Amino acid sequence: MAGDLGSIVVAVDGTSGSGKSSTCRGVAERLGLRYLDTGAMFRAVTWWMLHHGVDVHDSEAVAARVDEPVLSSGTDPTGPTIAVDGTDVSAAIRTDEVTRAVSPVSTVPAVRARLLAMQRDIIGAGGIVVEGRDIGSVVWPQAEVKAYLTADPAARAARRALEEGSSDVGTTEQVLRERDRIDSGRATAPLVQADGAVHLDTTSYSLDEVITLLAGLVEQALEPAP
Repeated sequence: MAGDLGSIVVAVDGTSGSGKSSTCRGVAERLGLRYLDTGAMFRAVTWWMLHHGVDVHDSEAVAARVDEPVLSSGTDPTGPTIAVDGTDVSAAIRTDEVTRAVSPVSTVPAVRARLLAMQRDIIGAGGIVVEGRDIGSVVWPQAEVKAYLTADPAARAARRALEEGSSDVGTTEQVLRERDRIDSGRATAPLVQADGAVHLDTTSYSLDEVITLLAGLVEQALEPAP
């Protein structure tokens, strides 16, 4: 498949803690592409709901207010940003409270519909690496490159605990497994390996090795057909 780096879309899905964010940022930076973390968008909506006293387990209450928050996603891979109503929430959306609440919010069809439209608008003409859980299957199924990242649950938990400065790897693994169960079982846009996606198990690879693997898939997609 021959393509243009300036218009290519790289869709990366996978489980929590499999290295999606670090990998996608690394690939985008290496190849000079934009970067979008769709998970941060769901976290931002969740943060807003909690901040405004909305019961995140009441899907009707969440749906009724989903159009209120004003979201802004920066796409610079060296410093991605996410703002809600003009306030930078990059750190606030990574708290345990938001992590526990994001799955029920993300299962609400009205939330997914609003963010789907925003994500497609940001992708636009391409030149971007997009990570999430339904990018290759729902958001941009026509992506030139699709990858599905996974890793052993214990390895994912150790990575996530290290990122968050936690020593409780066991609890972290339980949270990840529960997130997997909810994401894979939801009725709207469940976590699946998209048709045509390359499965990358990152358990035994370093971050740099995974970045090189994914960048190689992009470069392959840009090569002229024989």
